[in-house]
This record gives sequence, structure tokens and C-alpha cells, in this order.
Amino acid sequence: MTVEADSNDVTDDKPRPYLCMVCDKQFTTKGGLKRHKMLHTGDKLYSCTQCEKCFTTQHYLRLHMNVHSSKYKCTECGKCLSCNNALKFHRRSHSGEKPFECTVCSKRFTTSRELVRHGRIHSGEKPYKCHLCDKSFTTAGTLQHHNRHMHSDRRPYYCRYCGNCYKGSSELKSHVRIHTGAKPYSCRHCSDSFTWLQQLKEHLLKSHSEGTWFTCHICQKKFYRGDHLKKHMHRHEGVKPYVCSQCQKCFCTAAELKSHQLRHSDFKPFCCGSCGKYFKRKCSVVKHFKKCSV
Repeated sequence: MTVEADSNDVTDDKPRPYLCMVCDKQFTTKGGLKRHKMLHTGDKLYSCTQCEKCFTTQHYLRLHMNVHSSKYKCTECGKCLSCNNALKFHRRSHSGEKPFECTVCSKRFTTSRELVRHGRIHSGEKPYKCHLCDKSFTTAGTLQHHNRHMHSDRRPYYCRYCGNCYKGSSELKSHVRIHTGAKPYSCRHCSDSFTWLQQLKEHLLKSHSEGTWFTCHICQKKFYRGDHLKKHMHRHEGVKPYVCSQCQKCFCTAAELKSHQLRHSDFKPFCCGSCGKYFKRKCSVVKHFKKCSV
């Protein structure tokens, strides 16, 4: 949803007297600054009565309601968007238009905002700063995710299949696919569909050469995500900062530590929607569900 322009994504010369004291971003209006500040807290106090999605401000909620009213509807696929700009950018997914090109690696993007975010991979810029722990992030979304998961204990989203509770609606929506087997991400080149967006992106790279690989300069191993390459480099450097509190075993990534810690626990949070059997790992229940639901 494109509702608030990134201050690094604007090319006009309008004065921007309103400064965010957390990340130093500047805005043309006081309202714009006020909406932006909500990104640093991660609080989503305004709920949609039709789909229970939550938003940081009433402004974002009003824009979201346009989706339900079909005010901005794509004539090609019927998808409803929140505003005219969002509809314009969505139409590029049908036309394949990508007018914004990275001057460093020549990768192209459908919107200038996507280009700005991508540019931070090359520059290392992290303009979004957490005011509680001083950690910095490349996007507002990752800052919101950090605030929810690191600085809040609220889990208001409840799974009706297994009873698990989640901090965000997106986490719940993603989790429910384990029970339903839904594959909402379809390849535009072939008939393949995927449960997760990252699976689709990996498929596009491997099967259709769409996108850009991230290559390790030491072993030439390729990755479809930049953060995966960064974690891979820890192995060459011998860095293992994640330590198990029970057996002191060390790991290169937080995900590896989390996976390892399941060995010390009997907790099985993943439930098969067909037979009710519980599993420790998401990959295990997904694999099981494919066989169980046949």
C-alpha cells in the first residue's frame, strides 16, 4: 500500500521542516511526521471491521477501506487496491513495466520506492532506528516487525485450528497456510504455485532467470536473498554468535539456534489441519500435510 512517500523517495524541492527525532527523516507536513512516528512504535490500534486487519493510524485504515468498497479495482484481474497510486503500480505487474533501474547493478523495479529500498543494499544505509534499543533497519516494515517481536508481549491473533497466538495478522495469515495447504503465490510463467512468497522468488530465479543472484566471492555459491549471503559469510569468517543456553553449542544464525533448541523441548506448536497430529517444526508439518491430505 503506497500511502506515505518515503522522504528518500521524493525528487521535488518542497521544504521539509518537520524532522523525526528518531531516524532524522523529514516531512512537508506535521501530519506526515505524526503518521511516520507510528512506524517506530509498531502499535496498530485501528482495526478494520470487515477483515480485522489493523493499522497504525486512522488515515491508513481509511485507505484500506477502499479495498472493500472496490473503489480502485484492476480491470484485468479484479484485485481491489487502496488508492490510485497503488492501482497504477499494480497494473505494472500485468504489463511487466519496470521503469526504475539501479545504477549499481542494473536491476529494475516497478516503483521508485522499491528502487530506494534496494539501493540500501549497496549503500548499507539503515535510516529507521529503534528508539528502545538503538538498532537500525533499512525499511519501516522491518522496524515495525522488530518492535512487535522484541519489545512487545502482545499476541492478539489467534489460530482457530491449533490455538497458537501471534503478534501480527500477517504472521497468523502465513501460519494458517500450514493447516489449509493454501498456495497463494502463482508463477506468471508456468502453472506452479507456492505457499510462501520467498519460494516463488527462488523459483523465478532458478527456473525462469528472473531476478538477481547474490554470489559469494569466496566460494561462488549463489543466494536469492542478500541476507542469506550475509549469513553464509559468517561460515567463512568462523563467526558463531548464537549460543545455546542449555548445551553451549554455537551457531552462525539465530534460525539455526532456534531449530537446535527444539531438541531440548517437547513443545510441538504445528498442527496438521487434516489429522490433528502435532509437530515441532514447520517444515515437518508441511511435508506431513502433503501426504495426509491426499
